[in-house]
Amino acid sequence: MAKVLVLYYSTYGHIETMANAVAEGARNAGATVDVKRVPETVPEEIAKGAHFKLEQSAPVAKPQELADYDAIIIGAPTRYGRMPGQMAAFLDQTGSLWASGALNGKVGGAFTSTATQHGGQETTLFSIITNLLHFGMTVVGLPYSYQAQMTLDEITGNSPYGASTIAGGKGERQPSALELGGARHQGELIAKTANKLFG
Repeated sequence: MAKVLVLYYSTYGHIETMANAVAEGARNAGATVDVKRVPETVPEEIAKGAHFKLEQSAPVAKPQELADYDAIIIGAPTRYGRMPGQMAAFLDQTGSLWASGALNGKVGGAFTSTATQHGGQETTLFSIITNLLHFGMTVVGLPYSYQAQMTLDEITGNSPYGASTIAGGKGERQPSALELGGARHQGELIAKTANKLFG
């Protein structure tokens, strides 16, 4: 079966929660799944002062490890409508993987969070997806096979480009059942696609 990496950066824990749901979906499809995070680049005293969630159970990934997986699902919150510097700095260290074509043909996807409904979820997903396409990866989003994303009954994240959650202006809102369902669905679809290609 396929080997899947869920790679994330999470400031306050919302993306960490989504990452675990993505991993659950991929495991449900029979994949072997690792959940890892990228290093924090904000100085510790500033991060603590801003109440970053610095203690997270996922191990810190190394850029060269990406080549070991059949599928890579990247999650990061929005920073001004794009991926945050922590994730960008990590991906900027993958030049040798790109140059050697080590990620060509692998499967990828993206998930995100924003403080508000229209805070840049889709542009952030595309900032991640752009990297995946430059790597030569096959991108799988969150299609309308997850019909719950079409609801008008509640405020929710999720789009065809990837799973997402709305965290609130102070981080007070946790991922909803519907949003976590989207994350699981996307993880499962990516794992199934990787299983077809590599299983």
